[in-house]
Amino acid sequence: MTEHNTKLTSAEIACTWTGYMNDSMSKCILGYFLKHIEDKEIKSIVQTAYDLSTVHVEKLRALFQREEIPLPIGFTNEHDVNKDAGHLYTDTFILTYVNHMAKVGMLAFSGFMSMSARKDIRLYFKEGLQEASNLYDESSDVALSKGLFIRAPYIPYPTEPDTVDSKSYFSGFTFFSKERPLNAIEISHLYMNIQTNIIGSKLALSFAQTSQREKIQNWMLRGAEISEKHVQIFGKALLDNHIQPPVPHDIAISDLTTPVFSDRLAMFQMSFLSAAGTGNYATAAAASQRSDLVVNYERLSLEIGQYAKDGADIMIHHKWLEQPPGTKDKEKLAKKKE
Repeated sequence: MTEHNTKLTSAEIACTWTGYMNDSMSKCILGYFLKHIEDKEIKSIVQTAYDLSTVHVEKLRALFQREEIPLPIGFTNEHDVNKDAGHLYTDTFILTYVNHMAKVGMLAFSGFMSMSARKDIRLYFKEGLQEASNLYDESSDVALSKGLFIRAPYIPYPTEPDTVDSKSYFSGFTFFSKERPLNAIEISHLYMNIQTNIIGSKLALSFAQTSQREKIQNWMLRGAEISEKHVQIFGKALLDNHIQPPVPHDIAISDLTTPVFSDRLAMFQMSFLSAAGTGNYATAAAASQRSDLVVNYERLSLEIGQYAKDGADIMIHHKWLEQPPGTKDKEKLAKKKE
């Protein structure tokens, strides 16, 4: 990054701090994957992702040092991962995870870039966006070549443009009428949210299986149950339209019970996915035009929100929740003088 005299804005501090936390976590997870992965093509993709996270962490560390901002605690290989624990995930799951996180990265980097003013910070996030896009492209190519890419459902091509001719188009199920067939936009969001919940469910089960703390195990198992329930709800909406929900191939976990990741890292990863899921549901609710779908997304978002809050309470209890940079309480400072 280039030298710049202008101080970072609150948005730029927030974005770079969040980026450091996410990439330090990814570096730990991807480093563990590399130790146990067998498929050479998938390993090459994971190596690329690991190298990107490593470079990002170093660039952001240098930025914080130049700006004289304390380095976030983040996550490290020494404290948050046991690479010698054994094999926990299948190669297929690993590829699916990297592909999914590349999609999350594209959304994150584009959002970070749009909130940044300084040229060097915009350039950093612009490069990150391109890297995440390339990673998604390359991981998708490998998944397609191995028959592992789960496509969205097919529908017949439209034969002519059409317009909405009744307010009932926006209605869901009632006792007087059946809901209309799903449109392509609604199908695409149901498909995406099924995919993300399947990944979340498997991750939560793996963390529960390898954690030594009962409270963490219970919270992770609850997360897996929530994800599985949401998959059933979204899948039913597709099945009611005679559309087969997407079924992933062998994104499984082994029977390993030896701790692999620190509970702190596991909790952060699930909180990260919960936040991403809430954003996905909000986007899906805004894009969907059938009222029953909108109601489902809104009520399920509340369930995720309560789950995330309970997770935050556990992290606070164990002093695992790192606080983002913020401003001082001016009133408190004034009264302290007295």
